Amino acid sequence: MLNRILSGAAIATLLATSAITAQDTVTAFTGAQLYPIGSDMIESGTLIIHQGKIVAVGADIEIPEGAIAIDASDKVIMPGLVDTHSHIALTGDGGPSAVMNPEKRIMDAVWPADPRIKVALTGGVTTANIMPGSGTLMGGQTAYVKLRGDSIADMLVPNSIGGMKMANGTNPKRSTKAPATRMASAAIVRQKFLDAQDYMKKIDAAKKKKKAKERAAAMPPRDLGMEALMEVLNGARAVHHHTHRSDDIRTVLRLKKEFGFRLVIQHGTESYMVADEIAAANVPVSLIVIDSPGGKHEAINLDIKAAKILDDAGVKLAIHTDDGVTESRYLLRSAALAVRGGLSEETALASVTQNAADMMDLGDRIGSLEAGKDADFVLLDGHPLSVYTHVTETWIDGVKYYDRSDPAQRTYHSGGYRIKERYIANTEMSDSKGAAQ
Repeated sequence: MLNRILSGAAIATLLATSAITAQDTVTAFTGAQLYPIGSDMIESGTLIIHQGKIVAVGADIEIPEGAIAIDASDKVIMPGLVDTHSHIALTGDGGPSAVMNPEKRIMDAVWPADPRIKVALTGGVTTANIMPGSGTLMGGQTAYVKLRGDSIADMLVPNSIGGMKMANGTNPKRSTKAPATRMASAAIVRQKFLDAQDYMKKIDAAKKKKKAKERAAAMPPRDLGMEALMEVLNGARAVHHHTHRSDDIRTVLRLKKEFGFRLVIQHGTESYMVADEIAAANVPVSLIVIDSPGGKHEAINLDIKAAKILDDAGVKLAIHTDDGVTESRYLLRSAALAVRGGLSEETALASVTQNAADMMDLGDRIGSLEAGKDADFVLLDGHPLSVYTHVTETWIDGVKYYDRSDPAQRTYHSGGYRIKERYIANTEMSDSKGAAQ
């Protein structure tokens, strides 16, 4: 595998072509055990970052003159973790509303000061897909965010639009504002997509009018929900679909085939039962892996071997927390549980990094340690999948946002249940920009 070995001259060329000025700081982490993801582990390597980007990573890299060198010989470095399904930073505003809510944006409900963000950073999570709840058939637009900044504008990944949260099965069925049967659930969704197709046809027809007045007159009234569904139908916005039972998963696959939208199966408790069908449809699965199943009857067949079965079938796999079903700080532990069920360590690590990034259309920016990608990475004091290992530092865009050596920050990891309330007064963890003190 390519070790991404660059000479000092090559690094200098990269710096020059990136319009980097001489006074800017270059930082080099040396001697670390590197898990680049997508290529072989490097036993003793160097990671060089600058202006929020990775400049070089490899085993034999010359450190640029004037760079700040950090001895990481006792550390493991891997990409920042990507959580493909999270309800972090919400204050009860992500729950049910009308039956179909494509016009609603979760970004309008995100609370950037939520202490759970600090908790997530202690577990190495740097990027999350924050989404509405699953109490309705279409919960609204999700947001792809980095866990930094003091406003949603700071948190949003630039040039990303998020996905569309949908759900079927028990959750929307038991809501007082949703249909009571699976037949009705599927029919309502189909009609909504048919309406969106009709809306698109009217807009396309209006655009073909030669005169501006004719185009304006032919345009349908603006509909925020239809606009969002147009992005789903034209492939710009992926559907993140909460679905557990194998029959419900098959319903989602039928809808995908009929309307052609891009799909990520979320949770997928019984996805292993239909793994070959999912693989044939080229649909990825964002799986929840827990060691204490319960909560609803449709999740009764949860199996720790599900991840391996999906991987063996050729399904692209991610693993998520559904924070707070599992706290974000335990995302690596969830990946380790999948290894206990037979999944390879290589795929387990990819499932919380590169594969997860790909499912959020961010794979060219994050998810691996590669030159040109965002400098989102974590330092650990042991093997990433060991329960004895701690994340010691979390970096986003080349800025350190968590440092375990600071007692005020460490409490966000070492505390127990409901830590977010217990330590809510600890505001020393970050300055006004969100970086560690």
